[in-house]
Amino acid sequence: MSHILSLDQGTTSSRAILFDHAGVPVAVAQKEFPQIFPQPGWVEHDASTIWATQAGVASEVLKKARLHPSKVDAIGITNQRETTVVWDRETGRPVHHAIVWQDRRTAAACDRLRKAGKEKLIARRTGLILDAYFSATKVQWILDHVKGARAKAKAGRLAFGTIDSWLLWNLTGGKVHATDPSNASRTMLYNIHKQAWDPELLALFDVPAAMLPEVRSSSEVYGTATGLGHPIPIAGIAGDQQAALFGQACTKPGMAKNTYGTGCFMLMNTGDQPVVSKHRLLTTIAWRIGDRTEYALEGSIFIAGAVVQWLRDGLGIIKHASEIEALAASVPDTGGVSLVPAFAGLGAPHWDGHARGTITGITRGTTAAHLARAALESIALQTVDVLGSMQADSGICLKELRVDGGATANDLLMQMQADFAGVPVVRPQVTETTALGAAYLAGLAVGFWKNTAEIASQWQADARFKPAMKPAARRAKFEAWETAVKQTKAHG
Repeated sequence: MSHILSLDQGTTSSRAILFDHAGVPVAVAQKEFPQIFPQPGWVEHDASTIWATQAGVASEVLKKARLHPSKVDAIGITNQRETTVVWDRETGRPVHHAIVWQDRRTAAACDRLRKAGKEKLIARRTGLILDAYFSATKVQWILDHVKGARAKAKAGRLAFGTIDSWLLWNLTGGKVHATDPSNASRTMLYNIHKQAWDPELLALFDVPAAMLPEVRSSSEVYGTATGLGHPIPIAGIAGDQQAALFGQACTKPGMAKNTYGTGCFMLMNTGDQPVVSKHRLLTTIAWRIGDRTEYALEGSIFIAGAVVQWLRDGLGIIKHASEIEALAASVPDTGGVSLVPAFAGLGAPHWDGHARGTITGITRGTTAAHLARAALESIALQTVDVLGSMQADSGICLKELRVDGGATANDLLMQMQADFAGVPVVRPQVTETTALGAAYLAGLAVGFWKNTAEIASQWQADARFKPAMKPAARRAKFEAWETAVKQTKAHG
């Protein structure tokens, strides 16, 4: 039996998952690695540690499955996006720690560009909102702050890449420096319409073109991994959220998925044309297979599952995150309480970094159960805010919302989501959708799977939650929510 090996390099851990031909995970290995916080608002990773942990779990998962590497037809890579690595082409060593997507050190640089009137140019070319979240200002910072880095970069001695490129370089022994369009489109340096690195943006951020990886399709053989005891083709790459969209088989325009983790990431496939958002969503490349590029609209919610951790660690209302469902279900409603968890500002569609969390409607009768229910509702209500913007931008009415991520195990939250969104919410049998998406892209390239239709036929629902809320009750819920969001912004 042949398998596909998926390398899922995340923000806090590196994982490796083996998938069989039915798209079912047969073995998993995972290793956490340290987060580095040199100053408040700064977040770094040691890129060498990322590589060591990822190579380690790749070997470990083969041992666990008792599988000889010759039985692996291809490797797919999926990765935390925007995180930036700059390394020396000769030594293969990073010149600085990787600067992580969460890092805010370049916020002032973004403010200066905004004052200089560059926001519209960046949005037009890249589909992104000018923000420290993306890679461009991170590369610029490394070149400006590491001694001798800029001169080396101009001479072609340094390489820049997101985590996928760094893994690909190491897997191929430094032979291949490449990325795919889903990752390139998150750097703020890539023109998503021309599908090429943008010379004007490279000049704006002072990033030499000699550093950049070659952009190849998301599903093709990039090179050969040589360190696993048998040569294996590396044949698929996609950033984590786009990989999850593919793993959820959202391969037709208008299909959407929401991933519930620390935050929420909702993506809607918009087909072969980029949709320019009027509601401050991101326009991004979903993937390129052959010569066909598919685009997506994306909305990011900063705090989702993290609100449950706050109830546990900050307030001590629950001892374990899993207890929230029973506590929230012990009351029929929130007793008029609304909770807006803007602990790190508000993400899409508001993009208000100064907003702070708010609880409204508290009375003497408010209990821990009401707060727990309001916290779960906040996850679903934020999602509906993004969904409304997506439907308005795309002109597409959603038929169902496919969901994945840890919080989808909470049936009460999933029912709330269906009720508030007014569409069925569908949880798949295989919830490892990010790793599965990378496996599918790799498998397609080597003929392990025939086409996207075969992949779509493998997707199976585990549970379907149908909306049961009356329209009047839904309207009342939204009016209270909108009032609470307004107050949240006023507190900024």
